[in-house]
Amino acid sequence: MAKRKPIDQNINQDAISKKVSGIFDLAKAERPYLILIAILISIAGFITEYTYAAMWFGFALAAYSAIANDSIQTIGTFIVSNQKTKWYWLWLFIGLIWVVTITYSWFVFEGDVSFQLLSTPGLEKAPESFVFLQLAAPIVLLIMTRMRWPVSTTFLLLNVFTYKAGTIVSVMSKSFYGYVLAFALAILVWYILERFVKNYLKGEAKPYWMVLQWITSGTLWAIWIMQDAANIAVFLPRQLNVFEFLVYTGVVFFGLGIIFFLKGDKIQDIINEKTNVADVRAATLVDLVYAVILFYFKMYNNVPMSTTWVFIGLLAGREFAIALGKHGKAKNRGAWLTRAFRLARKDMWKALAGLIVSLILAVVINKGVREEIFALFNF
Repeated sequence: MAKRKPIDQNINQDAISKKVSGIFDLAKAERPYLILIAILISIAGFITEYTYAAMWFGFALAAYSAIANDSIQTIGTFIVSNQKTKWYWLWLFIGLIWVVTITYSWFVFEGDVSFQLLSTPGLEKAPESFVFLQLAAPIVLLIMTRMRWPVSTTFLLLNVFTYKAGTIVSVMSKSFYGYVLAFALAILVWYILERFVKNYLKGEAKPYWMVLQWITSGTLWAIWIMQDAANIAVFLPRQLNVFEFLVYTGVVFFGLGIIFFLKGDKIQDIINEKTNVADVRAATLVDLVYAVILFYFKMYNNVPMSTTWVFIGLLAGREFAIALGKHGKAKNRGAWLTRAFRLARKDMWKALAGLIVSLILAVVINKGVREEIFALFNF
């Protein structure tokens, strides 16, 4: 029987030392952010019992954290394909679309800025008081955004206010269906583009592509607002008066300015690592297909859904389609498929982590959800 080679303890110690050193370096680099998170948690704990103040504090956190995390879906490709344009012009364009779209909802639906998504049973009642974990939910979202995790803001923010388990199931079902549909449609569209149209999209893009990209990005952003404004408004009354509407609209408008100034911040890397999205033509096509899918689901019914799941399904399908459409040796296609699978798996696991956190918070916070789940399993 062959003798086992003794383990070199020095190598193990060096590896452990490097890992520990890396953790300390990361903590040092993120020290200002960690201090900010600690301050926000302290404020949340103190302010919870003061309902009116807690409402606006939770809203402000939700407004920034939701748009910062979801920015990869709507303005991520817009940022990366307009890197030569000053950030404030991009901000004003997207910000004005926000103001116009929300104003439309406020007027047409008599004070409702969620396009009636918060009229869904289980969400139709505005919070009359808050618990700490409801205010902590957007802080958790901020942390996940900093870690570059594309989590569902719909799951994480709406679930903590939902008092019916059936509503959570409906939102999850619609979101998973959105992932599958986006994945399948992306494979179809980008396989055709990769095999038959790619040669016509080479070289420097014509000026009209930039115009098309701004139009599709603006349209996508407006449709996203129709789907996800509820995630931000869930902390507030279901009908806003003039003062509440102005605060709601203004906070988000200036929050968008911060996001554009930071160029999407850390989570923008999810877009940057995908194949060829810096090309204005690729960004335009991504935005166009995504906008069509979101518009379909908005017309389908008023149940909220996770646009994050739709978007990562779209990106995953696009990566697989590009891999499948590659000409040349099968070995090269295999490498592309492996890369596509790894990117899709990474995004999926991060989105699932956000879903699990949201479900745990929903069960802990909401008595009605717990009772329905216990009844279902005969506990």
